[in-house]
Amino acid sequence: MSGEHVGRARHRMHVEAPAGVVYAVLADAVRLPLCFSASVHVERLELDSERERLRVWSLLDGRLRSWTASRRLDPVERRIEFWQERSTSLLQSITGALSVRDHGPREAELELQYGFSTSGDLPDEVAWAAWCADLNLRTQLTDLKRFAEQWTRLDELALSFEDSVRIHGPAELAYDFLYRAGDWAGTVPHIVRAGLTEDAPGVQRVTLETLTGRRSQTTESVRICFPHAGRIVYKRTVVPDLLSAHTGEWSVVPDETGVTVTGRQSVVLREEDIAAVLGESAGLAQARQYVRAALGSECLSLLALAKQHAESAVRML
Repeated sequence: MSGEHVGRARHRMHVEAPAGVVYAVLADAVRLPLCFSASVHVERLELDSERERLRVWSLLDGRLRSWTASRRLDPVERRIEFWQERSTSLLQSITGALSVRDHGPREAELELQYGFSTSGDLPDEVAWAAWCADLNLRTQLTDLKRFAEQWTRLDELALSFEDSVRIHGPAELAYDFLYRAGDWAGTVPHIVRAGLTEDAPGVQRVTLETLTGRRSQTTESVRICFPHAGRIVYKRTVVPDLLSAHTGEWSVVPDETGVTVTGRQSVVLREEDIAAVLGESAGLAQARQYVRAALGSECLSLLALAKQHAESAVRML
């Protein structure tokens, strides 16, 4: 018979960034996948002046897990309380608080306190769940420190953009093309190899080898598919040169006159790669332009093929 096991922990970390910056990064939940390496996707379900409910997808020990959580935000005290409502893992519950304290105009102390309960028939299962929870939270603190300490350049390092196409064909066929990423090699000009596995229905692992000029790069992504909503969200877990983080979404939206298919992307640049990729004289401005053009071109190529896939079926009918 399974029993409940309870644990508590506290971690502190010094961050060389203003407390307001650290708190702002933590408070913007839907953008946390750009900061936290294990975080794949966050959706805000509810929001009021103090509280929000979130659906979270994250990699724990390499496995994609999902749960619903609530957070209470106090920007005056720079404190965020959180508690898990529903989980798909052995973690029955997890509650805690993050506090950010001033340590001067450009320094802060981040404190995490949390408690959790686990359930399971086997001691190894319980130990694994507790270990994963603690490792995930400690990794998030480390990721936050690295991200926030770029605060003087964050506006230049972070970049979001989108590209769209109008389609006069079935939305289902446009979505089908984007869903079947494993078939892109040989069809999409810049993709020379594509692999796709499904851990569970709608949860995909995608590996792509892309060719840019004479260089090839391999990327890996986790994708979460919502066919009834016409959406596919993803995070690259192995990113190309110049990027430290890359998230995105495909959306297929029908209306009275056709279908709009949009590719949205958000990235964080890896500043230390710029000289090697673009030359010693290049800076962040040139890197932003290069990444926007390269990723935008790849996105538009896929959108054009999704359009062709949907509209050619209509012509055949």
